[in-house]
Amino acid sequence: MKFIGIDIGSTCAKTVVMNENKEIVLEFVQPTGWSSVDTAEEIRKKLVENDADPAENVCVATGYGRVSVPYADKMITEITCHAMGAVWIFDNKDMTIIDIGGQDTKIICVEQGFVKDFMMNDKCSAGTGKFLEIMANRLGVTIEELFELASQGNAVPISSLCTVFAESEVISMIGEGRSREDIAAGVVHSVAEKVAQLARRKQLPGTVILTGGLSECPYFAEILSEKLECNVSAMREGRYAGALGAALLAREKTK
Repeated sequence: MKFIGIDIGSTCAKTVVMNENKEIVLEFVQPTGWSSVDTAEEIRKKLVENDADPAENVCVATGYGRVSVPYADKMITEITCHAMGAVWIFDNKDMTIIDIGGQDTKIICVEQGFVKDFMMNDKCSAGTGKFLEIMANRLGVTIEELFELASQGNAVPISSLCTVFAESEVISMIGEGRSREDIAAGVVHSVAEKVAQLARRKQLPGTVILTGGLSECPYFAEILSEKLECNVSAMREGRYAGALGAALLAREKTK
């Protein structure tokens, strides 16, 4: 028996397969694209090809597109799944999870391995992956290149709280001849500051860790640590926290 966790986010879909010994036997990530339904079917085909047919195993879906996974045995919110996955990855039952997704940012407070409290940003995309994507496109670079440029620049202030107005600020800076490195640094600092403003509304218990796509970026974790005046831990596996938590819950479901 295998246990499948599928986390379909607004930007990327993550899949984790565990065996009965809690060993990860398969994991992969792919763009969500315009249709979560099509993405779910692509995931099903990959699972079948890798001897993890959802029809013969246990599957839990989470994330923005969890309702688009017709073969899932259960659907669970990403708050619960990210908490369980992060506790397993970092081997810590008391922590604050900062999950920066494509469309929203979540602050999840975990005590004794369970969600005690959580908070999400408002409907604005500022402080999310979408903001970074828009700004990277405006600068003509990938998100990975955006962070590389930012690490070489001196941040220029971006004051607008709205993504649309912030983009106008960036366009003006480009017209003024500001370097891409300085603008990129300003963009990254702006996102980190907005995330920090959200996190400061809560007392942050335990270790502060970063999940989601930005958990693969040590530079962002470093900037966020400066903003919060505490160490923010990040690991590559943090990107799979939601899918991993879903797989663990799938295993629990069989019990």
